[in-house]
Amino acid sequence: MGLPLNQKAGYSIGHVLNDLTASVWFSYLIVYFHQVLNFNNNLAGYLMLIGQVSDALFTPFIGYESDNTKGICGLGRRKSWHLVGTISVACSYPFVFNDCIDCSDAPDWSKFIYFAPFVVIFQFGWAATQISHLSLIPDLTPDENERVELNGLRYAFTVLSNLAVFGIFWLLFIVNGSHEDNMGSQLTSVDAIKFRNLVFIIVGMGIVFSILFLFIVREPVQHEDAQIADGYSTTIEKSTVLRNRMTWTCWLKTRQFYQIAMVYMCTRLFVNVSQIYLPLYVTETLKLPKDSVAICPLIVYVSGFFASLAMRPINSKLGRKATYIVGLVFGIGACSWIYFLNEHNAKQVYGAVVLLGLGGSTMLVTSLAMTSDLIACNVESGAFVYGAMSFTDKLSNGVAVVLIQHLHPCVACCPSCKGYYRLVLTFVPGGVAVVAFLALLTLLPSKIGVRPNKDSALKKAVTGVKADNSSIDEETRYLLGESSTQNPYM
Repeated sequence: MGLPLNQKAGYSIGHVLNDLTASVWFSYLIVYFHQVLNFNNNLAGYLMLIGQVSDALFTPFIGYESDNTKGICGLGRRKSWHLVGTISVACSYPFVFNDCIDCSDAPDWSKFIYFAPFVVIFQFGWAATQISHLSLIPDLTPDENERVELNGLRYAFTVLSNLAVFGIFWLLFIVNGSHEDNMGSQLTSVDAIKFRNLVFIIVGMGIVFSILFLFIVREPVQHEDAQIADGYSTTIEKSTVLRNRMTWTCWLKTRQFYQIAMVYMCTRLFVNVSQIYLPLYVTETLKLPKDSVAICPLIVYVSGFFASLAMRPINSKLGRKATYIVGLVFGIGACSWIYFLNEHNAKQVYGAVVLLGLGGSTMLVTSLAMTSDLIACNVESGAFVYGAMSFTDKLSNGVAVVLIQHLHPCVACCPSCKGYYRLVLTFVPGGVAVVAFLALLTLLPSKIGVRPNKDSALKKAVTGVKADNSSIDEETRYLLGESSTQNPYM
C-alpha cells in the first residue's frame, strides 16, 4: 500500500506560501531596495543578512521543538508549527515590500530600523513552515521512491509558484505601465505600486493553499518511546530499537550529516545567488528591457519544472549521486555561458537561463532526497536534521550577499556595475558548484543513510528474533528500512 493520492496532492501544496514569498524575496529584494527605493547598497545587503541569519538561528530551534512538541488545537506536531509559520508570514511580509509609513523622507538608516523587525518575523514564520513541511516527508512514508516523489512534487509546486510570481509580475508591467516605460532598463520609484500589488496577491494565494494543506494532510501519530517499545516481542528487541533512535547529539557525531550538509548548502547557494542577481544582471549588464526581470526568471522555472517531473525515474535509474552530477554539468555550463554574454549577444541569455533552471532544479531535488535518505527510519529527529541543513543554507546565503554588496564597485548605479554582475553570476554559483562536486566525491564510497554501528546492532538483534519467530512485526521492518508498506505509525 502506497501513500494515497490525496495525501500526495495535499502535501505538495503545503509550501506554496513560502515558495511565493521566497521567490519575491530572493529575486527582487535587492533590486527593489536598490533601484526602486534608492537604498544604500550596503544597507540592502545587511537587511538580507539579518533575514538570513535570523532564519539560520531559528531553524535548529524550530526543528528541535517540532520533534518534541505534541501539537495544538488537535493538529499534529508538524502541522502546528506549519500553522504558526503561516500566520507569521502573512502578517509581516506585506510590510517588507511597501515603503515605510510616514517616513518617505527619512534617512536610509531609520528606514532600515523600520524594516528589520518585519524581516525577522517573516523569517521566523518562513523557517517554521519550511522545517515542519520538510520533516513530514519521512513521517508520511518510509519508501525511498515515494520520498523522492514527494520531494519532486514539492519542488514542482515551488516551480509553479515561481512561475505564478513572474507571470503575475509581467502582467502588472503590462497593466500598470505604458510600453515606453517598460522599455527602459532601470526600475524606478514609479514601479513601487507593481511590487505592492504583487505582494498582496501572492500572500492571499498562499494563505488559501496553506488552509487546504492543513485540512487535507493527515499527519501520522508519533508514539512515545515507551509506547513504541511495547510493540516488540522480546526484551532485546525493545532495548535495541530504543538504542537506535537518533537524538540531535547523535546526528552531530555522524559523518554523513556534515557531508550532506555541505552538498545541500552549496546547492542552495547556487540556486539563491543566481536568483538574487539575475534581475540585476539582465537590466544593468545586458541592458535588456526591464520586464526581463520577470521573463528571465520565468524561463528558469519553466525549465526547472520539467526537470522536477523527471526526478523520480532519473533518480531510480541513475541513483542520487549520478543524478546530482548531471545537475552540476547543467549548472556549470550555464555559469560559463553567462561569462561570455554582453549587450551584442544578449539574446543568448535565454539559452543560459534554461540550463540554469535544469541544473538548479536537478541539484535541489536530489539534495533534498539525499537528506531524506540520511534520516532513513529515524523520523523521531527528522525536523532537527532539516533545521540543521537549513541553518547552513541561510547563514551562507546571508554572508554571500553581504560580501557581494560590500565588494560592489559603487554605492549607486555607475558604469562599473555593468561587468560586476556578470562576474557574480559566473564565479559565485560556478564556484559553489565545484565545492559541491568535491563534497559529493567524499560520499561515493558509502551508502547514504547507513550508520554502521547502529544499523548492525539492530539487524543483529532482530536476526536472533527471526531464528525463533518466522515473522517480525511491521514496526521492526520499518525501523530496519525493509518495509514496503506505509509508516506503521499512521
